[in-house]
Amino acid sequence: MKRLVTAVKRAAPWAAQNADGAIALTLAIVVGVMGIMPGEMFGPKGDDVQRQVISAATLVILALVATALLRDRVRQAPVERTITSGALAQLPERLQRLDHLESLVEGTRKALDELQLVRVLGNRQEIGEALAAARKDTTRWSFKGGTGTYLRAVTLPECVAASRKVRRHLTITVEIVDPTNEEVCEAYAHYRRSLSDLPDGTGERWTTDRARKESYATILAAFWHRQRYGLLDISVGLSHTMTTFRWDLSATRLIMTVEDPNRAMSALAGTFYYENCDSELRLSLEQARRVPIERYKAVPLSDEPTVEEVEELFRRIELPLPKAYTEHDIVDVTRKALQAKDPYGS
Repeated sequence: MKRLVTAVKRAAPWAAQNADGAIALTLAIVVGVMGIMPGEMFGPKGDDVQRQVISAATLVILALVATALLRDRVRQAPVERTITSGALAQLPERLQRLDHLESLVEGTRKALDELQLVRVLGNRQEIGEALAAARKDTTRWSFKGGTGTYLRAVTLPECVAASRKVRRHLTITVEIVDPTNEEVCEAYAHYRRSLSDLPDGTGERWTTDRARKESYATILAAFWHRQRYGLLDISVGLSHTMTTFRWDLSATRLIMTVEDPNRAMSALAGTFYYENCDSELRLSLEQARRVPIERYKAVPLSDEPTVEEVEELFRRIELPLPKAYTEHDIVDVTRKALQAKDPYGS
């Protein structure tokens, strides 16, 4: 009994709030029960009475249902007006703000991704691995630095050999200090000596004469390789200013090194840093004094160029060697060009 009373108390508030629905439900149950009862239970004319009662009750049920629907519509109208005039009216503005927020998030994410792709290389091994990865299957290489010692010793011969193996076109641009400009050669040598007065990885100390010879050697190496590989396009620019950085940029990544052999930065192609460094190298080369590489056929160079061949080559390209150079000096330039020592010993 108590359970019944409790159930009635719980149902009473709902029935009061939804009286029409509750009455319709009750009538529907009653009519359903009457419909399945035998007609004889309603007297001699029980079937007619049963049908009349069911029909009347059905009409009442339909009326109650219609009343409930109309009441619900009346209740929903203010809500619909509020939604239409309030939230829906502000929806375009809010969507626009959402689009703006999404663009900000996307831009921030892209910037963070690019920053993550600028790596600091912290030791000689990492730098060597990054340079090796840059050389792998590359079709282009841009270098800007001092005299290009590592370029002659490793980058140029390995890139040419790899391209020749698969008959692939290779484009190389080089910018180094002008060997005919004594001031820039002295400035570069002085800078290198200020960092360390000890011999570097090649076993030599830096002097003005060495800086000049190293630059001449890079020019000679460019002509020598150009004569031997027809699919090589190489450009050399001579700068009247020196830089403390060395840029090595391939088709896949950039490695920027300094005089410290254990510190460098690397960025992958497509990143903001890579693209801007690529533009910097192109613009810088345009402002440099160009070496006429197109005259590479003027003086054929032997596998081991002679003193006379080297002298004639530099005379033809209007970069004559210093008059003070002896045969020993020219042989030294040739050795540096074709038998350069890796300054990093990698």
